[in-house]
Amino acid sequence: MRYLCSVVEPLVRVLRSRLDAAVCHAFVRGVYAGRSEWNADFGGEQFSLGRAFYTHLEEGRSEAYFRDAAGSDARVERFAPGLQRVMRELVAEVVPTRDAVVRARRGWAGPGVHIFPAGGHVAEHGGVVHFDTEGLAASHLERRRAAITIVAMLQKPAAGGGLRLWDVSYDGEDGEHEASEEHLARESTTIVSEVGDVVVLDSYRLHQIRPFEGALDRVSATVHAAEIDRGVWETWF
Repeated sequence: MRYLCSVVEPLVRVLRSRLDAAVCHAFVRGVYAGRSEWNADFGGEQFSLGRAFYTHLEEGRSEAYFRDAAGSDARVERFAPGLQRVMRELVAEVVPTRDAVVRARRGWAGPGVHIFPAGGHVAEHGGVVHFDTEGLAASHLERRRAAITIVAMLQKPAAGGGLRLWDVSYDGEDGEHEASEEHLARESTTIVSEVGDVVVLDSYRLHQIRPFEGALDRVSATVHAAEIDRGVWETWF
């Protein structure tokens, strides 16, 4: 498949029209067919098909995440067959190591889907400003080993809902994953994705989902990946 790749800034890439719109629409139909199996996170501010580690960690439900990792993968495959494979193939495609080995992280849930409801909290206020470092091992963080997040837009809202990225990388000096006022004052870029667009960002980069309007939910597939050995990448959600 041919696609356009634009480098918005160092360590952030956008693969325009990387996924066929028909494939995205099929995934979305499956996601809604599996609504009864969605996970409600942060009091219903957002939902997911498949268990996302960071939401469970922040809500004190990590035990449930690991206990149901296999079940999470089974539900994603049942309602969005092929989605996890597609997301792992994207990891293999974009990592810098030629012929990289990309494999599932043992005991962790694989790629999944986030649903941000139209008219909901994120639509009105935007998402939490954050780094994607929660799933990285302490030694990985200390050594700043490579880690990426890939987000594929499956259904875009009518307006807004872009991904804002700041010129700020996680330093970990305070042991926190939150941004300071100084960080938020730095230069930023907002990427607005169309259906089928894929954003690849450094997991250490500060980012946020922007508010959005209209009657459509914002639906996106996500995979996190970390290089645990030279040329060997592990993935999770």
